[in-house]
Amino acid sequence: MAKPRGGNWFDDRAAARGGSPSIRIDLSEQRAYLYKGGKLVGVSRISSGKRGYSTRPGHFRVLSKHPNHRSSIYGSYVDRRTGRVVRSNVNTRKHRRPSGTVYRGAKMNNYIRFNGGIGLHASGHVPGYPASHGCVRMPPHMASKFYRHVRVGTPVRVTH
Repeated sequence: MAKPRGGNWFDDRAAARGGSPSIRIDLSEQRAYLYKGGKLVGVSRISSGKRGYSTRPGHFRVLSKHPNHRSSIYGSYVDRRTGRVVRSNVNTRKHRRPSGTVYRGAKMNNYIRFNGGIGLHASGHVPGYPASHGCVRMPPHMASKFYRHVRVGTPVRVTH
């Protein structure tokens, strides 16, 4: 099956047949590729790290998987009693928490960690150019498919 130009593609039947998974992330193309047994089974649009937060090229392995992960650095400060957002788009390393608030990390569902705190995860904002704080954002339906077919130890190669 041919992969579409510019879009997302996934061959569920080929992915289900088995074989060892591997992921290749191409930063210049802003695409992630999933292979099973050396055969390409999926392609996803991505948004990698923006200037100052670039996604580092290299050879890695999946370190952990978390279906409902939340960021420990980026998110919002919300009112402790009402849950109302007091300040959004915060970086806990730079922004002080206002009195009476708690920190709520940004959702990073289907998180596949592969390099320290960097990983692939679902996002509603995948513009197709570097826009993240270093992670690799994917459309939710594609993040779910990649998540389902990889395991801890899966090789991840990040290239330019």
